Amino acid sequence: MGVKNRANSGIFGLDELIEGGLPTGSVTLLSGTCGTGKSIFGMQFIYFGAKAGEPGVFISFEENPESIKSNVSGFGWDIEKLERENKIIIIRIDPFHVEDIYDLVESAIKKIKAKRVVIDSISALGLYIRDPPEIRLTILNLSSLLRKLGCTSIITSEILPTQENLSRFGVEEFVADGVIILYYLRVDAKYARSLTVWKMRGTEHSQKLHPYAISKKGIITYPKEEAFVKK
Repeated sequence: MGVKNRANSGIFGLDELIEGGLPTGSVTLLSGTCGTGKSIFGMQFIYFGAKAGEPGVFISFEENPESIKSNVSGFGWDIEKLERENKIIIIRIDPFHVEDIYDLVESAIKKIKAKRVVIDSISALGLYIRDPPEIRLTILNLSSLLRKLGCTSIITSEILPTQENLSRFGVEEFVADGVIILYYLRVDAKYARSLTVWKMRGTEHSQKLHPYAISKKGIITYPKEEAFVKK
């Protein structure tokens, strides 16, 4: 039986592939190599959600808020206005202090009664937490916290070009309700971007590879087209 309540992803064309949006209250893993636009995707999800009345929190383990806003400044999004209206919070959390992460995440969510959360990127935990079981436990606890607070969430994970796993630590895809993979691969003489919905709980989703582009308005997916990759 399919999920009835959906959160519009804000990614042009994507919702057509996933029965109208991300399942409300779900955790989606957004995975891809460097240059695929994961942070843009996450900020677009937060921005358009806030405009539609769903406040959002963007949590970075790497970049500071000003750098994040600078990276999306060319899309014409008035993020500062939504920040002033307490509809968006962008914060950087130092993953070195892993014991504080849960309280900081929960506090930011409750401050604006957020309905959407992006954590970018879970891969940064590996720079500070060397013990694999502890990394996996942290990811599991974060996912459980986001579900408990009723947020529709995206967790990004950066994978290496030669990596065959869906995520950096090999556990993220198992704690997530959905998995979207972004690719940036060579096709003939040029590089092309494409995405696939690997899984999505309660959703009759497309199982094809679809092209997408980073345009002047943000990320656009082409649901009617199919991407072809030549190795």
